[in-house]
Amino acid sequence: MATIFFFSFGNSSAMNNHFSLRRRTLLKLGGLTALASLTGGCDSIGSLFGRMFAVPPRETTYFTPNDKFYVVNYSDSPFGANLTRDLNQEQWRLIIKGEVKRPMTLGWRDILNRDAFDQAVTLECIDTLPGGDSLGNAMWRGISLKKLLQDAGADEEMARDVVFRAADGYDDSIPFARAMQDDVMLAYLMNGEKLPKEHGFPLRLIVPGLYGIKNVKWIIEIEVYAGDYKGYWQRKGWTDDGTIKIFSRIDSPGHYQPLAGPEHLFRGIAFGGPNSISKVEISFDAGKTWNETELQPPVSPYTWVIWSYRWRPPKAGKYQVVVRATDTRGQLQTAELVRPQPNGASGYHTIIADVEQI
Repeated sequence: MATIFFFSFGNSSAMNNHFSLRRRTLLKLGGLTALASLTGGCDSIGSLFGRMFAVPPRETTYFTPNDKFYVVNYSDSPFGANLTRDLNQEQWRLIIKGEVKRPMTLGWRDILNRDAFDQAVTLECIDTLPGGDSLGNAMWRGISLKKLLQDAGADEEMARDVVFRAADGYDDSIPFARAMQDDVMLAYLMNGEKLPKEHGFPLRLIVPGLYGIKNVKWIIEIEVYAGDYKGYWQRKGWTDDGTIKIFSRIDSPGHYQPLAGPEHLFRGIAFGGPNSISKVEISFDAGKTWNETELQPPVSPYTWVIWSYRWRPPKAGKYQVVVRATDTRGQLQTAELVRPQPNGASGYHTIIADVEQI
């Protein structure tokens, strides 16, 4: 049977009475926990141990409010602590250089005067563990990176990567071919509001389907690069590809939440990264059998979907509930438990449904 990750364990004596976790599963969990603490990443060791006991249900919504959207700043620079003081939109400049025929320097007003578009996109931190919270969905407004590079006269024969440098010293790149796709944007609004300082004000990159490390914030320079550029985290051994893995999560009911009554509504989200989700399945017997859930249609192919399932338990007791998703290309979510480094975590999210009476 596939290894299944308990994002939260609940009462240990109850676990011993009803389920036996194999030793290697616990060892893998320890590795994930240690890695989260070492990277200082999204689902940190504090949040993990906070879920070792009963967990209340999460609210399942399509859009994430700006003040609840996850924030991770990776730079070694102390700049991140001074964001609200150090950035002035009127003094800010964006430099376009490298393998371009017409180098450019743009100000805030120049960005606002360009044609803009809106799109809903989910962002996810590469450190997100199975069932984790460090992903969010927003409606972004910004300008087309493709059109900007075309206006600068990007040399399609020489260009291999496009490099983004941030005011905090952070840098990363995406392939030139990816940069020239229509869905890549330089965003300045988030959920109808001016991009918050902590989310990259005044301008950030949005590349649907790529982990947050590739979606550079506080951009001050874009370079069309003739070689294979290794960014901040790539120089530390992390992926240069950054494609988000299929993810699914149970939001409600909560782990070990007491349940009473003949029927219970399970809800959660699923996200396919570069592809949308075609199917979400839920199991109430640790993955032995699966039931297809109902999906709400998303407003964008670049976001998570919300799923739901009405379950009638056959009797009272504790049930090991697992969720998995399939994307629109027919790819099934990976069951194998894998650490985030270097390519992002994988594994199924599991909770205990505690049915006290029917």
